[in-house]
Amino acid sequence: MLAVVGPTAAGKTELALALAERLGAEVVSADAMLVYRGMDIGTAKPTPEERARVPHHLVDLVEPGEEFSVARFQPLARAAIDEVLERGRLPLLVGGSGLYFHAVVDDFVFPPTDEAVRARLEAEAAQRGLPELYRRLAEADPAAAARIQPGNLRRTVRALEVIELTGRPFSSFRAAMDAPVSRYRLTVLGLDPGAEHLRARVAERVAAMAEAGLVEEVRRLAGRPLSRTARQALGYKELLDAMEQGTGISEAFEQVVRRTRTYARRQLAWFRRDPRVAWSTLPPGPERVAWALEAFGKDFELPNERAIRRP
Repeated sequence: MLAVVGPTAAGKTELALALAERLGAEVVSADAMLVYRGMDIGTAKPTPEERARVPHHLVDLVEPGEEFSVARFQPLARAAIDEVLERGRLPLLVGGSGLYFHAVVDDFVFPPTDEAVRARLEAEAAQRGLPELYRRLAEADPAAAARIQPGNLRRTVRALEVIELTGRPFSSFRAAMDAPVSRYRLTVLGLDPGAEHLRARVAERVAAMAEAGLVEEVRRLAGRPLSRTARQALGYKELLDAMEQGTGISEAFEQVVRRTRTYARRQLAWFRRDPRVAWSTLPPGPERVAWALEAFGKDFELPNERAIRRP
């Protein structure tokens, strides 16, 4: 399996389309937000024309009101990859959601969940204060506490939930992430356009989203039920907050730019920890495509144009 990873606005979609057409590959999305129907502009979802050029999997799976998790994503992604391989074509995993990527390619085991336990822990946090729950986590699992910010209610509750349900430290489930061993013959390419270029690309992308009608898209979604995950998506959260609070849309877009840049830095830090990723700082264009083809060709006997099996 081939993969292209990196931060938002780095040009993953453009490169993936060029590679897929050259190699007869099919794109398997590893993006946590592309699964939602109707959330198109703000997620930079591949357009219908792009999806007509190259088959895409795991896009538009659920309605925005439906909760969707990485545990649910994992078997769907692996099934899609198996189907692509069975057709004699190459799966090309593309995305910037690090946890989703690891969940697909590594033997990543998800601990169980229990809504009743989680609700009880959240109630305790509301009554006794989050610091008390965080102190309990630090005593039970210091390694997990060291990775979780003291003010992060969701992750603190999740860690305590797992400890209660399994009797194991929450940190013990990180083995596949800390020492990844792929379940596929895998080549991963990472895109890092550099800090200044990425800052500019993010600003350009957000401006293009505004021009394309992101405000109107969010207004349509505002009248529908939204899951907690969809509600927190980049671009959607800021505009929804502005609409609900009566604050300025231009200020909301400034927040989108800032939050997206912060997220892009976290994405890079995540993927930089993975020694399997071969990185490129080339800008989008023919040189980047040539580099990617050469990098993939070192590990795979890639098909030539005549040998490609079209869908």
